[in-house]
Amino acid sequence: MKYFGEGLSEKHQELNKIIRKKEMLESSKKLFLEIHEKLHRSSVSNSEHNEVDELLDDLSPKEYSIMLSNKDETIAWVIWHIARIEDLTMNILVNSGEQIFDKEWKGRLNVNITDTGNILSNDEIIDLSENINIDELLAYRNAVGKQTRMIVNNIIADDMRRKVSNFGLVKILKEGGVTEDKGSIWLLDFWGKKDVAGILLMPPTRHVMLHLNDCCRWKHEFRTKKKKN
Repeated sequence: MKYFGEGLSEKHQELNKIIRKKEMLESSKKLFLEIHEKLHRSSVSNSEHNEVDELLDDLSPKEYSIMLSNKDETIAWVIWHIARIEDLTMNILVNSGEQIFDKEWKGRLNVNITDTGNILSNDEIIDLSENINIDELLAYRNAVGKQTRMIVNNIIADDMRRKVSNFGLVKILKEGGVTEDKGSIWLLDFWGKKDVAGILLMPPTRHVMLHLNDCCRWKHEFRTKKKKN
């Protein structure tokens, strides 16, 4: 069931059709930014109040750490996960630069991990969710989103078909963005098969759409359950 992003899948399909066409560069960038705008809080793009604002603005700290079943995660984990992946892929693989996350952010966020959280157990997800500084988590994701928009605005046509560099993949591993665990390191193989266009079509867009839909479903379900009780 669709809980988030009505119409975004269709826009994403259109982006997929045009993103590698040199003559469609500006249209591709505009469409990417239009999709991306809907996947972050409105303050990131100075736009109108949106679904992400609706999702996050009235959540209590406790609601960020609710796990409805052992097959689900938490909203806090999702925000960490999508922010880390967008940070790593956009800043290191697309922009060939430095990720935003560093020792200062690690301290501000009050976390013990630096990777994307793929291999955390349910208990570890709960622990992360209950102890992470939510205000700083949202600030970190905002910073990542703003940086992504700057990067995309500066992309040129030849960038779209540029393959992800092995140097960038090694950098992500070295800096702890992924771990050696098979449940984490597979991400490097997945990203390594992509060009810049392929990265734009997944981590900062399609990937986020899927996870935010989960978050909206969880919010609906735990609030509906609360009312019934």
